[in-house]
Amino acid sequence: MRLPWVFALLAAFLFALSVPLGKKLLDGLRPLELSALCYLGSGLGLLVWRALVSGRGSEAPLAKRDLPFVAGFVLTGGVLAPLLLFSGLRLTASSSASMLLNFELLFTSLIAVTVFREPGGARFWTAAALVTAGGCALSLDGGGARPELGALLVLAAGFMLGVDNNLTARVSMKDPVTLAAIKGLAGGLVSGGLALFTYRSLPQFNWACAALLLGFASYGLSLVLFILGMRGLGASRAGAFFGVYPFLGAVLSVWMLGEPVTPGLLWAGGLMLTAFLLLTAESHGHAHRHKALTHEHSHIHADGHHGHTHADPRPGAHSHPHAHEVLEHEHAHNPDEHHRHAHDKAVL
Repeated sequence: MRLPWVFALLAAFLFALSVPLGKKLLDGLRPLELSALCYLGSGLGLLVWRALVSGRGSEAPLAKRDLPFVAGFVLTGGVLAPLLLFSGLRLTASSSASMLLNFELLFTSLIAVTVFREPGGARFWTAAALVTAGGCALSLDGGGARPELGALLVLAAGFMLGVDNNLTARVSMKDPVTLAAIKGLAGGLVSGGLALFTYRSLPQFNWACAALLLGFASYGLSLVLFILGMRGLGASRAGAFFGVYPFLGAVLSVWMLGEPVTPGLLWAGGLMLTAFLLLTAESHGHAHRHKALTHEHSHIHADGHHGHTHADPRPGAHSHPHAHEVLEHEHAHNPDEHHRHAHDKAVL
């Protein structure tokens, strides 16, 4: 399965599971406990995954120049975002928080296009607007936002998640399991310390185990898949596909919790389906020039960008430091690691 948008959609589905299942787990866990256990489940589960089944040698290890990006996404996505979110949820309604969190997609896209120079274009911005509108349609079923401190804190959490997504995209060519495990363990330890300080007690064993399993799927595997999606799509487009998770979470809530089918759910489904069709039908191709470059990442030799040879044949995906010579050609592409070039005119 090499279609990067499939990875992004699978990531959205796994993350969406945390909506109804997390709601059920709040019957036996407090919010900071749930956050800490989900992050720890992500990190610990991925460490076990790495030890047992994840292939070695096919993914690039982290380098010293990657550490600022890793520290950045751990701080913004693993520490600050959940702190801001939970602080905001104490001061505002959950429906208001849900609506404001949909701005994560908008922040991700704006940062990717304006700061990291990923191409935008009318088709992309239309799809981003449709996904954001779909999320708002879902949230408005439960009431509107109030202009208060809690809403500002949740909005700040969405901004931190947008920064997190873009920083993660800068190292998305490196081992995704390692990246997700680092984020999970760091976020879990910080949230766990805050939970112990706040509640002065430990959660019940059975509830804790359920939260660890949910974290492995919805925070760990989901992030690995999202990183794989960003490799081929860039942060902005992967974020747009991932932005369907509010709709998926609502559908799962209807199915698993028996919540009603609302007009907002139907409107969101239509808007997000339209956005999905716009993005999957997108084709961006033109003559472009690759500069000389030396780096390391997982690659195959049939993608048109890796023509170097090996003394020993390596038919599948593998990783090692390699050099790219200057190359000029034309083909359809996304703003991935090899195609972060500027454009003389607007991208359609």
